[in-house]
Amino acid sequence: MNRIDQLFKKKNRNVISVYFTAGYPRLNDTRKIIEHLEQQGADMIEVGIPFSDPLADGPVIQKSSKAALENGMSLKLLFYQLNGIRSKVKIPLLFMSYLNPVMQFGFSEFCRTAAATGIDGLIIPDLPPEIYERDFKEMMELNNLRNIMLVSPTTRQERLRNVLKQSKGFVYMVSSNSTTGNDKDVSTNLEFVSRIKEINQDVPVMVGFGIDSREKIRKVNHFANGAIIGSYFIKSLNGDLQENIETFMNRIKP
Repeated sequence: MNRIDQLFKKKNRNVISVYFTAGYPRLNDTRKIIEHLEQQGADMIEVGIPFSDPLADGPVIQKSSKAALENGMSLKLLFYQLNGIRSKVKIPLLFMSYLNPVMQFGFSEFCRTAAATGIDGLIIPDLPPEIYERDFKEMMELNNLRNIMLVSPTTRQERLRNVLKQSKGFVYMVSSNSTTGNDKDVSTNLEFVSRIKEINQDVPVMVGFGIDSREKIRKVNHFANGAIIGSYFIKSLNGDLQENIETFMNRIKP
């Protein structure tokens, strides 16, 4: 069974997923961050693949992507860094990437290498569900990779149904119609989770974008299966990694 499915079978509430950018703050920090996050209680980790034109990302993640690229991060290097990661890390690992770097690497080769590395799912915000179904679904399923799709409170009903029909692992609900790291009140849109559940009651829902406090995480957990924290975590990555990650996780655990 895919590790994402195993997670939600075991823990259906208060799931904490943490996003960070590979190669930031230093080129070789990626593996250390993953290991420290698991040790401090993260349930799932999303490893961002840096890209020069991150349209859905706010200033914090844009800055981390720029720094990671300047550090020399690449997909080839990321796979090298994560080689053997499953000897230590047991929780689900996902890649979050725009489509361009994946296509440059070669989609089939990317899926095969990701699966061999121990990656459980992909989040590709600019991959439309109809293109995924037509061109990429077979290869991802062949490699037991979950394609995690994004929806928002402004997603049209027809598109929402199409996404939820195909969703496995979980669906990523964007808390508001904005970029990552926004400071809007997430609670105003959380009832959208009920609409998702009406269409597909079996798919877990994780809420991200603008989750930057324990209070917001508690609000999210009242409606959804868990919260995704990205920009707020990246801001904490300075100084001693182990100490900062421990402090951060203690600050956000519900």
